[in-house]
Amino acid sequence: MNLPVFIARRITFNSKRTFSKLSVRIAIIGIMLSLAVMILSLAVVKGFKSEIREKIRGFSGDIIVMKLVKDASYDNSPFEINADTLKKIATLPEIAHIQPYALKPGTINTHEEIEGVFIKGVDRNYDWDYFKKILIAGKVIDFSDSVKARRQIIISKVLANRLNLKVGDDFLMYFVQESLLKRKFEIVGIYDLGVEEVDKTYIIGDISVIRRLNKWKPDEVGGYELRVRDFNNLDVATQRVADNMAYNVNSYSIKEWYPAIFQWLSLLDVNTEVILILMMAVAVINMVSALLIIILERTNMIGILKALGSTNWDIQKIFLNNAAYLIGFGLLLGNVVGLGLGAFQLYTHFFQLDQASYYMSFIPVEFNLIEIIVLNIGTLLVCLLVLIIPSMLVTRISPVKTITFK
Repeated sequence: MNLPVFIARRITFNSKRTFSKLSVRIAIIGIMLSLAVMILSLAVVKGFKSEIREKIRGFSGDIIVMKLVKDASYDNSPFEINADTLKKIATLPEIAHIQPYALKPGTINTHEEIEGVFIKGVDRNYDWDYFKKILIAGKVIDFSDSVKARRQIIISKVLANRLNLKVGDDFLMYFVQESLLKRKFEIVGIYDLGVEEVDKTYIIGDISVIRRLNKWKPDEVGGYELRVRDFNNLDVATQRVADNMAYNVNSYSIKEWYPAIFQWLSLLDVNTEVILILMMAVAVINMVSALLIIILERTNMIGILKALGSTNWDIQKIFLNNAAYLIGFGLLLGNVVGLGLGAFQLYTHFFQLDQASYYMSFIPVEFNLIEIIVLNIGTLLVCLLVLIIPSMLVTRISPVKTITFK
């Protein structure tokens, strides 16, 4: 049997500690809390990024195709893409879905309030899968009856509360063009995306209403929203779509379309890195302190082992193995605490947030098994590598003095 490993096990599991007992417990608790905080930090940041990204993707798609215009306008400039080009884009391996849309500014007029909004027009090809998840009342637009679909509208919870509206209510909407035009809509659904910039601005209707108001051709649209199969390939997909478009049509990824939100998400990674470094430092400092105390407590044993012919490195390995056992125990407890609290939040949403500030009403959590494994192995290796330096204290201990002292 390996002698350093054997002695390390005896020290760890069978010996009765004296004054090092408290420091060892503090070190284990430090490792436990550090790992738990690191696990939760990664899980929360990953959850935030995934949830907010899915909200934006669910409403706007991954790639937005629009006509290039010189003058900024609230109205979309109409254009049409021939069927062959659309088919070619739809068959790109990166593209999962393509759907047309159009935007039109207008004013909602109820008996009590007036609110300026954009109506986002969609057609029967619109992918309602994500929208159904955020629908809190009513249903989506039914395009099976084209006449009824033109009167149906979906508004946000924010607008519904502000205008005192509910499913089944109707209202007039005014559009300013050469002359003032008005249309009557009936609310069939209320959604809650949780992104204030979207909720207070957009209502969803039939694209044919916008075509009629703007006197567009039947196939003209304000733009196309494309969904990619893998978000990690978004930049490549955006470029491939652009390569198939005419010179006067451009494509934008949602990272370019919502730069402020995605810049904020990138800052979360920096915060996480700072937390990981600080927690790793806490774990290392705790273990260094504990190891020094353990070595000082075992000076007599060190002197005897040196007198029996053990080298300094053999004795160092004893204490490094002892530290590895303590770190492993701390990591085990840290995983239990970190994963336990994360799972509790994942299934109960106990810890709440201000949705107006954070785009969601609870702290999101998303675990990644590979990240957790790397975090455990990394913590163990970093601690052991750093502990090599304080373990060199054994080289300063003289066997003659320690045995004489005993």
